[in-house]
Amino acid sequence: MGSLHLSNPTVLASGVHGSSLEKVLQALRFGAGAAVTKSVGTVPREGYPEPTLVEVGDGMVNAAGLPNPGAKEFSRQLGKLEGKQLPVFVSIFGGDESEFAEVVRTLDRNDFAAYELNLSCPHVAGVGTEIGHSPDLVAKVTKAVRANTKKPVFAKLSPNTDRLIDVASAAVEAGADGLTAVNTVKAFPIDVETGKRALWNGRGGLSGSAIRQVALRCVYDLREEFDVPIMGCGGIATWEDAVRMFLAGADAVQLGTSTLDGFEVFHQINVGIIEYLERKGIARLGELKGGAQSGGTPK
Repeated sequence: MGSLHLSNPTVLASGVHGSSLEKVLQALRFGAGAAVTKSVGTVPREGYPEPTLVEVGDGMVNAAGLPNPGAKEFSRQLGKLEGKQLPVFVSIFGGDESEFAEVVRTLDRNDFAAYELNLSCPHVAGVGTEIGHSPDLVAKVTKAVRANTKKPVFAKLSPNTDRLIDVASAAVEAGADGLTAVNTVKAFPIDVETGKRALWNGRGGLSGSAIRQVALRCVYDLREEFDVPIMGCGGIATWEDAVRMFLAGADAVQLGTSTLDGFEVFHQINVGIIEYLERKGIARLGELKGGAQSGGTPK
């Protein structure tokens, strides 16, 4: 995946298991090819009060409010990775390019694989979609991060915009090594019994199988335009979901909501992918990538 070499193409998505670095490492022990941390900002954030997560049919809506210990404390925690060369991606966020750069300068001396820029959180004002919907702001943030690290940088994009390609182009031209598509879809769950909003924040981000087709469309559109590595994220729960994402153009897949039932899902999906490749007589996973791009419909 660009300059990165993963043992397999499944990756723990950011944020699902809170800010615990131990959970990130546990996902690796259970077979994830890489794992992304909770998003980290310049200063500690407590996040929103409960409730912050609610089930809605085929998905979940969350609004945690980006709780995190802040860059200085998280840098201390990352010290336990020293010398282990683990495939850990650190997700970072900020209100502008200077805050992103400050986080990178604080964290960069630690031993981890790459950054993921959270440009797309749909429920925290000032640090999410406001940045990720503006190509100009995305370019400024990416340039600032690129200037402060030699580590690979992935830009995590929002599905809540009609400027997806423009935003991705701004990130790539400014130095992003790859893209993650996509973050959650804007949602507003309501509790029918109380007649009130189901989340403390009201607005949240929809994830899980409910957004799978949206994520596939975004990955497909991005692969038509870009040759950079893409991690597909949104509704991946089975090996079939993963294979569809590869066919759309992804190099790897991120699992989030589906890991709430256990990290065994990484092993299950990897085994399923291997069996699929063997059954189809396909020697390399890369041969699948973008297969659906050839056009036409099955007869």
